[in-house]
Amino acid sequence: MSASPTGQSGTGAQLRHVLGHLLTPLLMCIGMGLAYLGAFHAPEPHHLRVDVVGSGPSAQVLAQTLHDKGNGALDVRTVADRAIAQQALKDREIYGAYVPGAKPELLVASAGSDTTATVVEKVFTGLAAEQGAPLKVTDVVPVASGDPTGQGLFFLLVALSIGSYASVAVIGGAGAVLALRLRALLAVGMSLVVSVIGAVFAGPLFHLVDQGLAGVWAMSWLYSAGILLVGVGLHTFLKRWTTLGVMVLFVMLNFTSSGGIFRPELQSGFFASLHSFWNGACFIEGARGHVYFEGNGVGRSVLVLALWFVVGAVVMGAAAVCEAARRRREHPGAHAAVAQAGARRTEGAAAAGAVREEDAVEEELEEAVGV
Repeated sequence: MSASPTGQSGTGAQLRHVLGHLLTPLLMCIGMGLAYLGAFHAPEPHHLRVDVVGSGPSAQVLAQTLHDKGNGALDVRTVADRAIAQQALKDREIYGAYVPGAKPELLVASAGSDTTATVVEKVFTGLAAEQGAPLKVTDVVPVASGDPTGQGLFFLLVALSIGSYASVAVIGGAGAVLALRLRALLAVGMSLVVSVIGAVFAGPLFHLVDQGLAGVWAMSWLYSAGILLVGVGLHTFLKRWTTLGVMVLFVMLNFTSSGGIFRPELQSGFFASLHSFWNGACFIEGARGHVYFEGNGVGRSVLVLALWFVVGAVVMGAAAVCEAARRRREHPGAHAAVAQAGARRTEGAAAAGAVREEDAVEEELEEAVGV
């Protein structure tokens, strides 16, 4: 028995529907490959700031030789004594300081970036070997005991980000029938829950930080709230493409430029430039400064995180204007009632919207993936 034309037509339509939705994971695959491989596949130093301790001609010659030999990889200067170099490390002005002599010593601060400290150590270990002397490495600002690799804050960032952007799909999709102000309250409330979970991870559960947990929690909340407000606001405009859009902003560009794995001095110019103002980078650098460097750099990081929060509020405001205009077009006779009720949807309109968008919401939630 042959299939009916109606059945064939229905199957074809369903197949086209599925193929259309498969475009999203393909774009995610391409975006993740370009972002992660572009940022991480070949790290190498660019103008990495290091010091040579000493004020005599030999120190000057050594610094100039390293600077020239590095061909732009190192930015080498001299300082008068070890104490000045050590303070520069604590102030996050340099990434290593070499003390030449019969027993050469290298000062690093692994809490600033373990991978950067490793690169600096590799450079000066080779130099000490050429001079026939073993190199002593002194970690001026070590990482917490519960974070031996120095990358715990980065993985905390990953957890906060996934909890935040996955919540965007739920609030923006399943919560689309709710008034925007309720969605905004849900976003702020969910960011609070996500940040508390992050604080539990960072403190009592994994001991990623030995001190300053309250400050890490506060920055976690500000970071998460910014993502949720931006994402929920964008949902009004992007609909089913919100998941992809939020992943581009807060995964593909965010994780790669955060400095949690490689600092910008080891990355290409594009990701290095994002590091100066992207929210993930400001969370990482703010948390590092707060926990390890006596608050150095925290003010700027918190300011940028607050600006991302403000951007989220602006996007939510634009979404409110757009949704109000959309309601007036769809229900012109209810304009007065909408105005008196503070731009609330009527019960009938909400029910109708729920029926119309039910399938789209389910598909959108299924497309929300964790990376």
